[in-house]
Parts: sequence; structure tokens; C-alpha cells
Amino acid sequence: MGQLLRVMNFNVSADGVAAGERQSLENPFGLPGAERLFGWAGATASWPLRTDAGGSRGLDDYFTRDFARNIGAEIMGRNKFGPQRGPWTDHDWRGWWGEEPPFHTPVFVLTHHQRPSVTLSDTTFHFVGGDPAAVLARAREAARGQDVRLGGGVTTVRQFLAAGLVDTLHVAVSPVRFGSGLRLWESPGELTDRYHLEVVPSPSGVTHHLFWRR
Repeated sequence: MGQLLRVMNFNVSADGVAAGERQSLENPFGLPGAERLFGWAGATASWPLRTDAGGSRGLDDYFTRDFARNIGAEIMGRNKFGPQRGPWTDHDWRGWWGEEPPFHTPVFVLTHHQRPSVTLSDTTFHFVGGDPAAVLARAREAARGQDVRLGGGVTTVRQFLAAGLVDTLHVAVSPVRFGSGLRLWESPGELTDRYHLEVVPSPSGVTHHLFWRR
């Protein structure tokens, strides 16, 4: 199938909300209690920030382990990289992740305001403009035969879905509702004209939605 563009471990609420309208340094997701969306992954044995030998096994752990498998590059929106908007005024800001970002690949950050690339450990962030297809072509070249992960946020995922570029999606739906915010969908059925869908519930309460092209 060649190099896939994959959405992996993307978290939304039961009403399809993935982030709030007002992201800030103090509230990166712009949602009250956003940890309820991704707590399922943090509870697994394979969570990369785990400092003890505990954690759950099973389905949730499989998806947590699978996050980095055969991924050679990532694409993300500027809102995922940080809370700044408009022209870059703080070039000291180098992402939420400190000196050891979890990506371990080239990362292409979509922005209308380009800036020099930033390298931290084994991750280099490139700040790029252009349409989704052009950005994906650059990411595929950097991935050197491996797949490309589309990391979000929700506006970026919707943009690449609208362009018909996403090959597979894994969306983890948590049993919480926010009522308002940036929605991936009103219903997952919106994608079933273009994708097969398999829905797999987890004992954690999360329901994993797996999409692949028809």
C-alpha cells in the first residue's frame, strides 16, 4: 500500500470534541478536565512517561505501543505545537515537550508564519506552509519509506480528511461530553461513505474507532 498517512490515538469526547476554542499556556487543550480524554493511554503499561512497573495490558496498551511503529515523520498543526498565534514573537518556545520530545522523527508544523527549524534530541521541527498534499509529499520524503503520522489537532485532521489524504484513523472516544469545542465530527458515521469502520469497546470505558479506506 506504500506510505500511509495515519491518524493514531486521536482522542475525542462522546460528542466529538477534541479541543476547546481557547488554548493557552496554562490549558493546552482549552478544555476543563481534558485529561479525561487521554487518561486511558496514561494508565497503560506502555505509556512512555510511566515511572513504575504497573499499568494495564490488553487493548489500550496495544494502541499505546503501536503509536511509534513504522512511523518516519509526523505532521501537526501549529496549535498542537504551542499556544502562540500570528507572527512568532517568542523563538525560545520550542514546544510543550521539553528537551526530549516523544516523536523521534522529523515533524512538520503547519503555519502561515515560517521560522527556522528546531532540533531537540532526535526530533527536528520544520515550520512549513502550503496545501496538505504538498506538506504530505515533504513528510513522505523525510519518512524514508515509513508511514507518516497525522498528529492533529482537530482542524488539521479535518483539513487532511477533506483533501482525501488520510489512509487510516484510530480515534479513541471517551465517555465524557463537553458540549462545545472543536469537533472532529457530529457522528463517526460521517466518514463511513469513504472508510470502513470497526468499533471496539475497551474495559477502560473508551471505545476505539478504527477506520480504513474503502
